[in-house]
Amino acid sequence: MDVHHLLSGFCSTPLIQSAKTQFFTKLAHPSASTSFAQSHNWVSFRACPCNSQRALSRIVIECKSSTERTGAIASDKQDSRNGIRRKKLAVFVSGGGSNFRSIHEACIRGSIHGDIVVLVTSKPGCGGADYARDKGLPVVPFPKSKNVPDGISPIDLVAVLRRLEVDFVLLAGYLQLIPVELIQAYPRSIVNIHPSLLPAFGGKGNYGMRVHKAVIASGARYTGPTIHFVDEHYDTGRILAQRVVPVLANDTAEDLAARVLKEEHRLYVEVITALCEERIIWREDGVPIIRSKENPNHYS
Repeated sequence: MDVHHLLSGFCSTPLIQSAKTQFFTKLAHPSASTSFAQSHNWVSFRACPCNSQRALSRIVIECKSSTERTGAIASDKQDSRNGIRRKKLAVFVSGGGSNFRSIHEACIRGSIHGDIVVLVTSKPGCGGADYARDKGLPVVPFPKSKNVPDGISPIDLVAVLRRLEVDFVLLAGYLQLIPVELIQAYPRSIVNIHPSLLPAFGGKGNYGMRVHKAVIASGARYTGPTIHFVDEHYDTGRILAQRVVPVLANDTAEDLAARVLKEEHRLYVEVITALCEERIIWREDGVPIIRSKENPNHYS
């Protein structure tokens, strides 16, 4: 089924033309007009040709309902943020998703002026995806691969995020290179967290425990998480925020990873809070800085 046809009833301008698109979400009441294959609490959803627009509408409504639920919880615990609307967030994961969980919890309690509306994953069976399904969040597999034959294409992914009105894309342990289609669709709106002080110990293949082992082996005295905007390459986008963590003399990689992860959770929530409150300023030289909430004349 042509995805352009699927979306044409819900947007004013053509988005894409592609075929065989699938979306993954929970269906509370599947009807006789849809076909689906269920496995381990998630559904591979295919729109029937006779009811394609109704099928996609159902998916979008499910996503929006999730947003409204989380937004309603948070709205009781925060002010209007000076008239700034709540932002819609897409999170990408490939593993356990501890940063994803931290972000989601911050949205629920109102620390972040936004809501996660969809999870995108390269591993539909990972812990992060399980957490999302448990919380009623839609899960979209991307990209298509030998292990994920039902993954969608980059163009289809952009169309899904556009339909959900996503403002920011947050990478939280996502181990795939972001396609140029997504980068072009979301300029200065995709951020990633890396467990070292970039540009040190970054690049393709440097992730997770590999980074911490390399830091210790190098003799570096300091490390820590970096949050940066995403470009077409691994870990080379503009740095937005960093947090220094000392490397102790007797550290194992596991010891260091645990301390860095605590700072990752704190720093990522702080940065996403600033993003959603529109406190990111771009200097003339192209460097992003964060305006202080308490003092608008101070930056970090």
